[in-house]
Amino acid sequence: MLYYALDGDLTHGAGMTGSLLVRQEMAEENTETVADDAAEGGKKSGKMKLILIIVGVLLIAVIGGVGAMFMLGGSDDEAVSAEVEPAKPAQALYTKIRTLEGSPYFTVAVPSKDDRTHYMQIYVETKSRDDEVVAALTKHMPKIVSNLNRLFSSQSFEEMRAVNGKQMMREAALKEIQIVMQAKIGKPGVEKVLFTGFIMQ
Repeated sequence: MLYYALDGDLTHGAGMTGSLLVRQEMAEENTETVADDAAEGGKKSGKMKLILIIVGVLLIAVIGGVGAMFMLGGSDDEAVSAEVEPAKPAQALYTKIRTLEGSPYFTVAVPSKDDRTHYMQIYVETKSRDDEVVAALTKHMPKIVSNLNRLFSSQSFEEMRAVNGKQMMREAALKEIQIVMQAKIGKPGVEKVLFTGFIMQ
């Protein structure tokens, strides 16, 4: 009896030992599995972090590049427009053309087909943008006045009453003054002739 009991105990003890060994092996396998899973999880999270960092760096680079293009592009456009933009012309200078007697207007008799004597009174100013031209106009005023007197006296009453009569005479006066300026200072100088007053009777 005792033998069997002992044998049973032994058998039972051996069964317990075997059961403990099996459980220990299972626990070790579970530990290894958990460790492997943890290692794989660590690897996955490490890869994920790396991917996120790379994506973040790329985004920053793209945004920075676009911003730089806009900034540099804008400054280039401004520089180009500054280069292309023409220089502003100098301020306009107006000079009154006075007769030799110092009168501010010309008075000339103009012929007409009705055999009556008509008179034309004209106030003349020139427009230029150069102090040298203004000085030359003043210096060579006698020559300019003489040429303009001849021009105005050659007009007929009928021509002056025409719609474009005054315009044509203004252009002719500009040409006369530019000829004098070209001969005296080497450039036409005067941009425009203005009739600031015009009376005909």
